[in-house]
Amino acid sequence: MKNDLTEMFGIDVPIFAFTHCRDVVVAVTKAGGIGILGAASHTPRSLEIDLQWIEEELDGRPYGVDVIVPAKYAGSDEGGLKVSDLQNMIPQAHRDYLDDILTRFDVPPLPEDENRSQFGLSDDSAAPMSADQVGPQLDIALAFKPSIIVNALGPPPGFMVDQVKDAGMMIGALAGKAQHAERHVNAGVDVIIAQGSEAGGHTGEIGTMVLIPEIVDAVGDTPVLGAGGIGRGRQMAASMALGAQGVWCGSVWLTTEEAETHPVVKEKMLSATSSDTIRSRSRTGKHARQLKSAWTDEWENPDTPMPLGMPMQPVLIDQAISRINRAAHREGSGAEKLANYFVGQIVGNMSKSKSATQVVYDMIEEFIEATESLSAQLEA
Repeated sequence: MKNDLTEMFGIDVPIFAFTHCRDVVVAVTKAGGIGILGAASHTPRSLEIDLQWIEEELDGRPYGVDVIVPAKYAGSDEGGLKVSDLQNMIPQAHRDYLDDILTRFDVPPLPEDENRSQFGLSDDSAAPMSADQVGPQLDIALAFKPSIIVNALGPPPGFMVDQVKDAGMMIGALAGKAQHAERHVNAGVDVIIAQGSEAGGHTGEIGTMVLIPEIVDAVGDTPVLGAGGIGRGRQMAASMALGAQGVWCGSVWLTTEEAETHPVVKEKMLSATSSDTIRSRSRTGKHARQLKSAWTDEWENPDTPMPLGMPMQPVLIDQAISRINRAAHREGSGAEKLANYFVGQIVGNMSKSKSATQVVYDMIEEFIEATESLSAQLEA
């Protein structure tokens, strides 16, 4: 294929694979697309290790890095807060409720020598998913050679745009409304990801079918990637018929053979339907589509405390998620019932684990079949 995005990145097909797994990044790039490593859950050191490995494996081929810097979060007006500050802001009622969940579902504590955090947090750490946290991640990414840096929440802040541009890299951002996309372009973004409500993770309320043409019309010549509920070639063809020049896929890689998804959660995804997801604030404090489980049921109960905002909710539940994940392997346990992760409505199509390479090839094959079918109908 040949369009603006394939030319910009030197790729064969405009399939952008967002993933937290470095093996998927490499596999997708080698298959002709481009892998994008999600850095949110990386410590600076683990990010450095993964990027070094990716570059050695790819030998100059393109890849990207995705970070999370929301425009507005608790403490943003004060220039960011430390984890200890956020801990002091968490209401006791929320602590008590979380303890009650863990007790009722009989989730054991972590061993004393295993004080594991999802985000590598300590009391003096910067707040998760904040500008202060992403600073070291961005510095490390810019010390390597990714082709694009993407901000997953809101327009990238000015310092981020300036640093990325000065390094000679491109910058992308996700948008859930046309107005968001316009702000991204005004901020200097090179690629817009139009992410519909079907997507996993942080997502808005507008469906992909409606959103893509709205954003394409709003941003002029800036290339757009379609995202949200996309994991097959027919969906890729539909996105490009709506004006996108490629697709951004995340959920479909979670059940691949290379994926580092928790085994229990992976099995849940493989048996899930497209109705088994929910937009919930229970993990990050912002609406994020994830797999329904006892965890989301507990936080959706109107008679209980509602989730806190970002980044207080991630700080509140940080150790709890580690406890759940550690104990979820026990079949029939409360932790197994609670275990979940971010995933989009495409999960209903993810019924068989394949290699990431095979997922790319299957998408390309089905895309070709879909476009040829339409062409044949026009000729009839």
